[in-house]
Order: sequence, then C-alpha cells, then structure tokens
Amino acid sequence: MMTLCPALQEKFSGENAFDQVFATEGKIYRNFKGRKTLRFEHDGKGYFLKIHPGVGWGEIIKSLLSLKSPVLGARDEHDAILALERVGVQTMTIAGYGARGSNPATKQSFLITEEIEDSISLEDLILNGNDYTLSTSMKRALIRKVAIIARTMHSNGVNHRDFYMCHFLLPKKWLKQEQGDLDPPLHVIDLHRTQIRSEVPQRWLEKDLAGLHFSSMDAGFTARDRFRFIINYESNPLHKVIKNSNDFWAIIDKKAVMLYSKFHKLNS
Repeated sequence: MMTLCPALQEKFSGENAFDQVFATEGKIYRNFKGRKTLRFEHDGKGYFLKIHPGVGWGEIIKSLLSLKSPVLGARDEHDAILALERVGVQTMTIAGYGARGSNPATKQSFLITEEIEDSISLEDLILNGNDYTLSTSMKRALIRKVAIIARTMHSNGVNHRDFYMCHFLLPKKWLKQEQGDLDPPLHVIDLHRTQIRSEVPQRWLEKDLAGLHFSSMDAGFTARDRFRFIINYESNPLHKVIKNSNDFWAIIDKKAVMLYSKFHKLNS
C-alpha cells in the first residue's frame, strides 16, 4: 500500500517507488529505535519523512513488559493526523504514506508530511525566544488556544502521550502582526505515539496535562495564567472548576512537579 500527493508522484515513481522513498537523503533530525526522521526538498518545497524499517520483536516485547503500547510503524501517526483534522485541530498535512509486510516486527512503513514553513515551537518561543516580544494579549491567546486544543483532543478520545510545548508549532507571521487576529494558528506535531479511543482513560489525561504543565514550568507563567488555562480547558468558570475538579488539577500539579524533579535530576 502506498499513496503520494501529486507533487511527489513525480519524485517517487515506478515499481520501486517504495524503495526510492526509503533511500531518500536529507537532513536527519532523528535516527533512533527503528525510526528515522529527515527533511528533504522537492521543487522548492520542504517535506518531513519518517521511516519505520521495523522495530523487531525485542523492542515489541520490551514495550509490552513495560505496559506500554509499542509504536509499530507510521500508521498510528497517519491516523492521528486524520483524527485531528476531523475535529478541527491544526496539525501536519499528509503528503505520502506507505506500508508493506504483515509481520509486526519487520513491517516497513513511512509517512511524509509537508513542512510547516517559517514556524517556531512554543518551547523555543517562550523559553528561548529572545527575538520575539509577546504582548499580554498574545500570551493569553496562546494559553487559551493550547487549552482549547487539549480539550478538543481529549473530549474526542485522542491523547498525545508526548504533550509538551515543543510539539506545538506556531507560524512566525502571527508574531509579526500589530493587532487584529488573536487566534494563534497552532499546529500539533509528533503524533507517532498518539492513541485514539472513544474516550481517553484518566491516566492518559493526567499524563498529557502533567506533561504540558511540566514543560511550561520555567516559562514564567503566573497562577492567573494557570487558572486561565484550566478555565478554558474545562470550559467552566473558576468557581465551578474549584467545586467539581479541584482534586483532578491537584493531581496534575503533583505529577508535573515529579516530572520536573526527575528531568532536572537526570540532567544535572
């Protein structure tokens, strides 16, 4: 099985098109545990290619013994992109997908997405973005949009599993506006571990929200900013949140602090 957008059908063609995709060269961003991510260009347009050559039975068994769902190929991310598109969450645009083989340990697959041009991650913008000055209204708009994205995903049975600020991309042109549109065009990326169900289990809600909170703990957000996120995520006024969901957010805070401590202990 293999599908390509019209622009890439010119680049990868013939009976060995699948092999041509796997042989593509470009700037490598990741090459670890059976998955390689690289950027290439065609006709002046940028693309990201994720290659899954097969994880092997050892990695599958290791994941299962750790009570984790193994990532077997590009299909999970392909389906996650379509799921987010259906509920109106901006994400990557699929330019190609292919898979061959039936053995889950050796099955080969790939996913090609269009580059989100001239963009910056929220992590780089808020923690390292010295070239940009966020107005108060821009900061509030970003907090609100992230909360709405999280709420939309979770209420539609989608959890990310790597829900950190680095996986939100924002086109830089939004930062250059003087006034007007304060609806940030945030794109959610890196969906290869995403899970899709009819309803997100509690533990995975907690994981997503604690991860997001952890990744923003050095961003200088105030308690009021935190409440703003919660109000928009819950889509309820604060007094109702405190009455109905306060224990839930206390759990999120506790888990975020644990992640923060673990991260800095490992990197100290």
